[in-house]
Amino acid sequence: SMPSEMLMKIFSYLDVASLLSVGCVNKHFYHLANDNAIWLKIYSRCFQPKRTIWKMKSEQTEPVSLVCAPLLDREPRYWKKEYISKQIAAVKTRAMRLFKPVDPYTDLPRKNKESMKACGLSWMIVLKDKNGKEHTMEKANLSFKHTSVTILWYSINWPCLDILSTLKLFGVMPLIPGESRAPSRNGPRRRSLIAEYHLANLTESGVALGADKLVQLFSLNPGLLIGLWKEKNEIAFVMANLHYHQLFERSTLGSATDPYALPPNEPVLDDIDPEYGLHDYRLHLDMHGGSGTYLCGTFRNLFCRKGDIANGYLRLTVVSLKDNVKLLSLIGTVGISWETDVLKGNVKDCYVMDVTLLDETGKPFWCFSAPVYMELSSEASSLYVYMGHIYTTDYADSEGKVCLELAWLEESKEYIIVSLVLYISTKKVNGWFGTNY
Repeated sequence: SMPSEMLMKIFSYLDVASLLSVGCVNKHFYHLANDNAIWLKIYSRCFQPKRTIWKMKSEQTEPVSLVCAPLLDREPRYWKKEYISKQIAAVKTRAMRLFKPVDPYTDLPRKNKESMKACGLSWMIVLKDKNGKEHTMEKANLSFKHTSVTILWYSINWPCLDILSTLKLFGVMPLIPGESRAPSRNGPRRRSLIAEYHLANLTESGVALGADKLVQLFSLNPGLLIGLWKEKNEIAFVMANLHYHQLFERSTLGSATDPYALPPNEPVLDDIDPEYGLHDYRLHLDMHGGSGTYLCGTFRNLFCRKGDIANGYLRLTVVSLKDNVKLLSLIGTVGISWETDVLKGNVKDCYVMDVTLLDETGKPFWCFSAPVYMELSSEASSLYVYMGHIYTTDYADSEGKVCLELAWLEESKEYIIVSLVLYISTKKVNGWFGTNY
């Protein structure tokens, strides 16, 4: 029953977060809380210098406001949208400024953690059951690596796996990120859909990575790992692996229902080089398992001969015994570490592979972070120096494949990489470089 004029006067004293919240009470409050006059004052206070004109009066000056009807004569919610979009743009500019410093060895940004903290970026998962009810999981542990971030969710209140239909992974940012360096979880926020996964028949549709005495791991593309309790076949934890490349865009620029669509690369034609797009690739490889890093290295001057193009793929040989390339060993016991509220463990013979392939200009060409597993090869080793078994790791997506072979050295108790080959889709190469292979 309070007159709208009185409500407007009260609303004019609220800060931005409170004004957005009070607009969610009902339709009447929503209409009043979006008033252009209120939001123009907020916008002018933050983004425009105070403009005044001065009149001489008894040897004194008096400021006269320039706020006039044309500024208020806008469509509804105009100044609210302008304020929010400029706040977001300012925070993104600050974050991108932190992205600019690169590691001189890898040519990759080295302040990813700081840039994500600057804009208040976090991640959440939403589990949807078959009745349409949503279960939100926000509390997560973060682990930052050279080229990726690992996000682990665990809870004692997971819904029953049998009733779940989908899992959605969201990037979450405060709606007004410029208001505070440490935004409240209860404040207004917006979601950006990164990926959606179907959980029906998880044990059949997912890739089984391995198991220990307590949990069994299943992988879903892209980069999601789900741990199930062996006894109950229920969710124990969920782990997402996100590569830094394009992480900020995917986590902030999408909507709550549609993921952000990456813009296509604009090819730069090179008519002089007959092998344009076949050489000068650079690979940064990171192999880790949550608690530690097993291998982190950069390989330069990778190339493909035209004769090595077959079945729609370019072949890039990274490590090979035939080429007498120095072999690499994995440090530590390979496995993915996990934890819940009261238990923790390590599933052996699986790990997270981060691949960053740069083109000849140093631009990220193919990047991913995904859980993979080591499988015992049925072929016996013909290399007399290696007395142990040979293990293989394979990864594939729409843009390429990774084929890795490791030999187990019984004496030193370590894995040695004896072969590492990348297969890049010719469709990817042709679209990127404007070539025709």
